[in-house]
Amino acid sequence: MHIDRKDCVYGKAFAPEYQGALTTLSVNSSLTEVLAAGTEQLRAAEPARQHGEAARCGLAVAEAHRRLGRIGVADRAWKASYRAARAAGDLAAMAWALWSGGTLARQRGAFALVRRLLELAADLGERGGDIVVRGYSPAGLAETGRIQGDYEAVGRLHEQLLAEARRRGEARHTVWALEGIAQIHRNTGSYDTAYALFEEAAGIADGADDRRGHAWALRALADVVSAHVVTLIEEAGGRTAALAEARRHLAAVETALAGVPPGTGPRARAAVPAGLPGAPRSLSGDGLSARPGWERVNSGRSSFGSPDRSYSSRTTGSAPRQLRIH
Repeated sequence: MHIDRKDCVYGKAFAPEYQGALTTLSVNSSLTEVLAAGTEQLRAAEPARQHGEAARCGLAVAEAHRRLGRIGVADRAWKASYRAARAAGDLAAMAWALWSGGTLARQRGAFALVRRLLELAADLGERGGDIVVRGYSPAGLAETGRIQGDYEAVGRLHEQLLAEARRRGEARHTVWALEGIAQIHRNTGSYDTAYALFEEAAGIADGADDRRGHAWALRALADVVSAHVVTLIEEAGGRTAALAEARRHLAAVETALAGVPPGTGPRARAAVPAGLPGAPRSLSGDGLSARPGWERVNSGRSSFGSPDRSYSSRTTGSAPRQLRIH
């Protein structure tokens, strides 16, 4: 797989789901802060029958509840946002509400509903002229396929979304796409490639002041090293010295992960301590890479698939069905 990194200039990360009166919120705003601000604005907009503003503030409320794990409240909130957007005749806001609902459905494991909602969101986003939600919706479909292990089908869609995010200079979406591709490589044993992609994602997130994105990328780097060490332990076949070395590195990874929760700002930089195996751009320079089996792990990995297996064409090729939300 070739990923073109030339001429990519990224701006500061932003959260497009914070709209209307909430655009002052950032990707680093706490969920409790988002919920408080969104609820306050929503309570002001609803009595005044400002449907558009209610829809956009309701989106932030729905997303905050979803990320806090409050499934029932989040479900009611995205539907209320959709109804308000429909009353305002705002296709883009309707698309964002459907995106939130589709993301919630994925969180609940309702994959058929995910596809239906996100296909509708993509269609409305395109008709409403909102290129961001038009990009986020197929990204949600790609992530759903990746979670289900359909790597061959969704890999090319990930690559397409990465190229689009790079062209727009959108740091947050670029980080998401890089991490999605990296996770596929990690899950299929291509640890060198996964490490390089997670490392690039961490650098972009850090430069764009996305503390949560940076923390998650660093944790993913540690996870890749951990997975590699487990492979080495399995391949060591009881050889004492190799097992001891692998277990030492694995213990360092587990200690790092236990001490660094996601989104902790500067402390997240400690997620991958300097003593862990892995050169900045590759795992190939460390002592573990000399172990037999590393080349075997990375060899024979094909690309993600051909265009005729495109996941997006299989899921969004037909016209979306109408959605009824009462």
